[in-house]
Amino acid sequence: MAKHTLSVLVENQAGVLSRVAGLFSRRGFNIDSLAVGITEDANVSRMTIVVDGDDYTVEQVTKQLNKLIDVIKIRQLDPNDSVNRELALIKVNATSTTRSEIMQMVDIFRAKIVDVSKNTLTVEMTGSGSKIAAFEDMLKQFGIKEMVRTGIIAIERGNQVIKVGSGENGASGE
Repeated sequence: MAKHTLSVLVENQAGVLSRVAGLFSRRGFNIDSLAVGITEDANVSRMTIVVDGDDYTVEQVTKQLNKLIDVIKIRQLDPNDSVNRELALIKVNATSTTRSEIMQMVDIFRAKIVDVSKNTLTVEMTGSGSKIAAFEDMLKQFGIKEMVRTGIIAIERGNQVIKVGSGENGASGE
């Protein structure tokens, strides 16, 4: 089964996330990743939903989402025509002897240190899921105290735009 990324524009109001999650739950669809945030229009939020399944599953998910009144538009993003990123915050044990080695890894992975304490470093990293997983594997030797990941966010490359009122129907990929 492949991972499919859906960009879903929804009305920015209370209860929308709950209705979308409920739809997935009722239909037995699994959400691999879900990120929600406001768009350039304060009345619209964008949900980036990653679904693990075949084309039929994605078609069914899209049809069910289109039935929700709060859903404005849906587009399945082509991995070759979109930019995907994830954010991770990782708190790692850091002693006076390991701190410089961790800092070198941070530089190599183009991450950055966002908090320092006597015994820990907190690192912020953005990138693909595989890049974050590789960085996490490298940090395990020092002891990861805590970690949080956002899930994938995605946007189409170039001039492709998913906008309200751009003349597309909900599930169109144009």
